[in-house]
Amino acid sequence: MSWVFLLFAGLFEVVWALSMKQSEGFTRLAPSFVTLCAMIVSFSLLALAMRSLPLGTAYMIWTGIGAVGALVVGAMFLGEALTPLRVSAALLIVAGIAVMKLSH
Repeated sequence: MSWVFLLFAGLFEVVWALSMKQSEGFTRLAPSFVTLCAMIVSFSLLALAMRSLPLGTAYMIWTGIGAVGALVVGAMFLGEALTPLRVSAALLIVAGIAVMKLSH
């Protein structure tokens, strides 16, 4: 169950990153509220996952899901560029996560 908690914690990290961008520096109320709620859910699920997963593994996977997810969401919904270098960086993050998981 810890892996499920970790997956959803990472997905909620993407939600709060997107809503933070849309809050325009916390000047818009609705996206600011979504940001804070998604942060609470994300951190809570991460804490539940860390009950049985190693700190380094859990944190690396959580941040990796957030980083790669934010890149994908930014490209799909905000028109951000998916350059070969940015895609390569995302692939390196995924490779790092895979190696971390294999070492567990």
